[in-house]
Formats: sequence, C-alpha cells, structure tokens
Amino acid sequence: MNWTKKLRAAALAGATALTAAMALPGTAAAQDKVLLGVALPQDYNPFYIMMLEGIRERAAELGWEVVAVSSNEDKAKQISGVEDLVARGADGILISPIDAVGVNAAYSAAAEAGIPIISVARGSASPDQTFYVPMDEVGIGEDIGRWTAEKIGGAGKVALLLGPSGAPTFRNLEQGFMKALQDFPNVEVAFKTDGPLTRERGLKDAEDALVAHPDLKSIYTANDDVGLGAVQAVIDTGKTGQVLVSGMNGVPPALAAVKDGTMGMTVQLNPKAWGILGVNVMADFLAGTPPAGPVFVGHRLVDASNIDEVMGR
Repeated sequence: MNWTKKLRAAALAGATALTAAMALPGTAAAQDKVLLGVALPQDYNPFYIMMLEGIRERAAELGWEVVAVSSNEDKAKQISGVEDLVARGADGILISPIDAVGVNAAYSAAAEAGIPIISVARGSASPDQTFYVPMDEVGIGEDIGRWTAEKIGGAGKVALLLGPSGAPTFRNLEQGFMKALQDFPNVEVAFKTDGPLTRERGLKDAEDALVAHPDLKSIYTANDDVGLGAVQAVIDTGKTGQVLVSGMNGVPPALAAVKDGTMGMTVQLNPKAWGILGVNVMADFLAGTPPAGPVFVGHRLVDASNIDEVMGR
C-alpha cells in the first residue's frame, strides 16, 4: 500500500521511534496539525472510554487533532463512521473492529484513500489492515486457563462465555485457555457460548450454565462486562465463593468486584496505555518508520493476591 500522499513529514518532527515507549510524555509539537480518526466499538464501555482518553492525551502531546466516531457494536455504523473520517481527510485511522470480517469495507475505504488504518485491541482479517496492535492473546488465554485450573484444584466443570464469534481475538484467547487445560485432564469445559460483550448477555448465559450444571466451579468470560453479568448470576443463585468468575480488561468496576470477592480475577491490560501505544505506532507509520515486528500491550492477572496493590496505585 502507498501512503505517501498522506504523509506530512513536517507535521511529525520528533514523533519517530515511539513504539517502545507506550507512555513517554513526548513534547514535539506538529507544525501542521495531523487529523487522527478513531473508530471504537463502544462509547459506554469503561475499557474503550479509557482507551480513547489515552489516544486523546498522546495526540494532544503531538499537537494532533482527534475525531472519534460512534458505532456501539453496530457494524454498519462503524463502516459509515470510517467512511466519514476518510471524507474529512483523516491522516490516519485507529480502529477496534466490531468484527474481523464484517467491517472490512471500512478498511477498504481507508486503503483506497491511501490512509493507514491500524487496528487496536481487536484485529481484522482485511488485507487492507495496515498494522495490528494486540495483546498477547494466546498467552493471556493460557494464563487465565492455568489460573482457573489451579484455583479449582485441578478438577471440575468450567463454562466459557466467549466473545463475538467473528472476532479472532476471542478465538485466540480460547485457544490459549484450552492449551493450559491440557495439563489438567480432570478439568472439563461443560458449557460454551459465543456472544456480544454485554453485561446482560453475561447474566443470561451464566444463568443458563448454572442451571445446566449445578456443580459448575468456574466461569470464564471474554471481558469484564460479561464477567460482571456472570457475577450477578452467581450472586442470584447463592453461589458466591463456590463458583469463580474471571474477567478481562481490568476496568474499575471489575477491580472493585475482585476486591469484594465476587469476581475471582480479571486481566489488567491498561486500556489508556493501549491507546497511547496505538498513537505511537501511527506516528511511526506516518513518519515512514513502521515497527519491524509485533507490538504487544502488557498485561497482568489481578486477583485477591495483588488487588490491594493494584487499587492502591
């Protein structure tokens, strides 16, 4: 892909070699304001609120303008939003695609205009994806699977409330989870569903899992919203302390649930730092110095053993 017609070299003085510094403060101001488009899946999810905060913060340090479009898990809206960013002359677009295939038209629109479009948090199958800034999806899934198996004593039934079926991120997390379970032959996946990343879905599917398997020991959930719904189902059935729930993303409500013991664990991904990292990678692309290899955001498991330290920070 040729992005040269969108490069503004003068606008990017001092913005190179940034990918390894997720949270470096950076002071170089752009001479001509770069327009950065942002298309995230949800406006209301604390994870994406924090990610957008990081994007805006880093962009402001670089002297860039940020325009964010809303979709709220509507694929057609995400496509039209990106098309609007293209029409407005965005220099680069950061996107977290709702679906790995279902919003490919958004990537095509950017590519046809010569605009780099970089995926953050969720990736795309589109050949027009310029770059992907993920977490170590398989590795995180493996960490969660091992934590789960060890916490339930190496035996028992678990439920998997996965994310949208079309998103490879959640397939990779599942792959890692199942890889960890290879070392625990007495742990059985007794219930598994795909679905949207909402608290309502987490509540419903967890209720179904608990009815179908009264002896369930743990519920893996694809993100904290789904996890908090599952927590409510566990509370409603009087099984708090008997059924572990794991989340993902480390948003404040999930950390509070870990603190009070209703959620067993979440994975802290620091979405604000992820947003900063996305801007840094975009700066590298616009400056003509793309990363030589994969760029991952860091993660750590947060449970009863370290929740006080995490919340204290």
